[in-house]
Amino acid sequence: SNLSANCWSRLHPVNMFNSYNMKFHHSKALTSPYPGSRVERSQVPEDKVGWLTEWKDYNPVEYTAKSVLAGPSWADPQINDESFSPKFNERDGEVERKSLNGLYVVENGRPRNPAGRTGLSGRGLLGRWGPNHAADPIVTRWKRDRSGNKVAHPVTGKNILQFIAIKRRDCGEWAIPGGMVDPGEKISATLRREFEEEALNSLQKSPEEKAKLEKQLHRLFSQEHFVVYRGYVDDPRNTDNAWMETEAVNYHDETGETMDNLPLEAGDDAGAVKWVDISEKLELYASHSYFIKLVTEKLGAHWSEDPGSECHE
Repeated sequence: SNLSANCWSRLHPVNMFNSYNMKFHHSKALTSPYPGSRVERSQVPEDKVGWLTEWKDYNPVEYTAKSVLAGPSWADPQINDESFSPKFNERDGEVERKSLNGLYVVENGRPRNPAGRTGLSGRGLLGRWGPNHAADPIVTRWKRDRSGNKVAHPVTGKNILQFIAIKRRDCGEWAIPGGMVDPGEKISATLRREFEEEALNSLQKSPEEKAKLEKQLHRLFSQEHFVVYRGYVDDPRNTDNAWMETEAVNYHDETGETMDNLPLEAGDDAGAVKWVDISEKLELYASHSYFIKLVTEKLGAHWSEDPGSECHE
């Protein structure tokens, strides 16, 4: 329907990369102060976000966090470093510099954010120049009562879906337990590793406990899964030269048998972890509510009490 096409373009036009004349909107990538700092972005009016709009006086604030400049293993050197000659738009050794949205422009040796100006140049908190790849595993089950029957929402009559959410330590928001793809790592491995680390605290488990978890999870992660979204993410960490991209994948436990006995325990980046009932009332980190909504649509689960709310974010 037209309505959903409009919602889609309003919510995530960035995934409609190949449509001509597309106006990009990013909102979280324009927020100030920049996360973890007091740095204010230069103001970017909505009509000047797109690079195709000429703006001779555009002079973004340059900022790269000290934690990135310290040169950790997950970060690139500065662009003018003599030993650094990145291969943008391709696989660069173990580092994936290709974007899920196709080719991006490189100007003066720096990659340019495909969704437009953000009021900040440099890398901010992001390690890589260009795309920074993440993976978001959305693990779901049906909400059930004590007798094991699915629980339907009293207003819509649709079954209520639950997903495993973590509370992020950095900002206190609830989120999908995802994380960054390691160099050379397959996305399927990242999805599983991040889920284990964030939601099951696998890094603190004994080898025996870990082996038991692996066995339980193997059933869930080896079944058919649904790729919810692949591409650019409107993220508060994005800059003109570095941005987040993700692959969000749904692993659904239809019977609930696999996940019922899983000992949820918050891991390294998480302050808490729990099964959360899904509805439009959830306020989640970055674009996570949007990914969750797509999963409920796919599984025919409850989302909103308001029949006209198909366009609510």
